[in-house]
Amino acid sequence: MLNTLFSKRRAPSITRIALMSIALLLLAGCSTLGNANNPPAEPEPDLSELVHAAAEQMIASNPELTRYSPMIAATFVSIDNLSQSSTLGRISSEIMASALSRQGMEVREVKMRDSMFIEESVGELILSRQVQRLSAQHNARSILMGTYAQGQDYVYVSARVVRAGDAMVLGSADFRLPLNNNTRSLLEGQGGW
Repeated sequence: MLNTLFSKRRAPSITRIALMSIALLLLAGCSTLGNANNPPAEPEPDLSELVHAAAEQMIASNPELTRYSPMIAATFVSIDNLSQSSTLGRISSEIMASALSRQGMEVREVKMRDSMFIEESVGELILSRQVQRLSAQHNARSILMGTYAQGQDYVYVSARVVRAGDAMVLGSADFRLPLNNNTRSLLEGQGGW
């Protein structure tokens, strides 16, 4: 009798455990199905992808741009201080020059010549009063210039190719770069973020 009483008490708890296990399995299956319908978010494009897309846009908006070769590239500068740049400004200029070269623009490398002063922490800065002199020194028909501005969540970059003779804008493109840890480290060279 004691055995029968003990087994009756045990039966409801085993049933409850089995039902709870089944319910948990069903819930886990539902959450797995929910994830299958929501694929993981694609990563945001990086600087190189954005710059290459901007170069393609620049050439697409003015297919005649390549007629203004050779081009020299200036370091992109902070919109708040045109004599200040950062690693972001220097690498943006380098990648854009490379991307434009792939689009058919002839790019003259100025770092190989002694006639252009390159400040170690700034790069090749070109202010409007220097455009005529530097383009003549390098026999360039156009100059790649750019600026960037740091916001709270993004860095906004504006790039343009200008005609060396009269500083007329021949092509331009803009993009924004997410302000993540990678971007912040590229900006640190300008004295903070």
